[in-house]
Amino acid sequence: MSTVISRTRFSVLDRSRVREGHDGPGALRDTVRLAQQLEPLGYHRFWVSEHHSVPGVAGSAPTVLAAAVAAATSTIRVGTGGVMLPNHQPLVVAEQFGVLESLFPGRIDMGLGRSVGFTDGVRRALGRDKGDAEGFAGQLDALLGWFTGSGPVHAYPAEGLRVPPFVLALGEGASIAAAAGLPVVVGDLRGRDELRAAVDRYRAEFRPSVWSDRPYVTIAGTVAVADTEEEARRLLVPEAWSMAHSRTHGTFPPLPPAERVEALVRAGGLGPKERGFYEDGLRGHVHGTPSQVAAALEEVIASTGADEVLVTTSTHDRAALLASYHHLSRLFTAP
Repeated sequence: MSTVISRTRFSVLDRSRVREGHDGPGALRDTVRLAQQLEPLGYHRFWVSEHHSVPGVAGSAPTVLAAAVAAATSTIRVGTGGVMLPNHQPLVVAEQFGVLESLFPGRIDMGLGRSVGFTDGVRRALGRDKGDAEGFAGQLDALLGWFTGSGPVHAYPAEGLRVPPFVLALGEGASIAAAAGLPVVVGDLRGRDELRAAVDRYRAEFRPSVWSDRPYVTIAGTVAVADTEEEARRLLVPEAWSMAHSRTHGTFPPLPPAERVEALVRAGGLGPKERGFYEDGLRGHVHGTPSQVAAALEEVIASTGADEVLVTTSTHDRAALLASYHHLSRLFTAP
């Protein structure tokens, strides 16, 4: 086994993607079930995400879903990837994670992002606007203060608890994480130059804090493993089509079966612009046979010095997705 891979932690972010032929509640139950299935395979963390008013994503309340995941598992760490802090009052976020940590001590992670709603309508419904993301550093500082007891009132039961915080690095997020002395999550694996630049900037600017005495880098992205390269590529097809559709039609739909998308492409059912986005969405991901994926992971982990890989794969075929995670776990747990 590769020593680079064996000394790296592997974790999973499941976005609770809705699939054609299934509904949102089913997607949430799929997420909880997947966490149970992955726990014995050696994955370090299982995270859930926050999206609002997106037809293809059921995960809108990550701390609630994290509680369900933690209750259904016993050893794997559970957290958020992430709570979008500009959408919430820091006090309420601290209280929610304080409750989670109190119920599941030593297993909760607090992944935090700076995105706001994707559309004007969603932002209005949340009572936010685009400019709220600019205050992320201050919101982050306020949130951490509720745990250390430096807030103007007490945040119970969060005060005094140690819930590990992580910053999702989009744009200037790497610098914010470094200034706060927090672990960082950087994606995605397709943009290797941008990925390495963000990691280098984070390490250069990192200042030790009460939360972390050294830089900690998690790289995030799609990883698909199967018996053949073609089967692994098919795992990428539903997400690539949904992203292409969203960029040309303005809405992010449920994931279709790969076979239907492939038939649509063969029949010329995508316009030139949508076809271009679709083909671009298939490029650059880490996918292939176990040996091909091992080689690709060795390269990206070695070039970034990453401490952890957060796998974010979504697809319609849940059995194939679980098989991919089984293949991947054998790469980092094999003797």
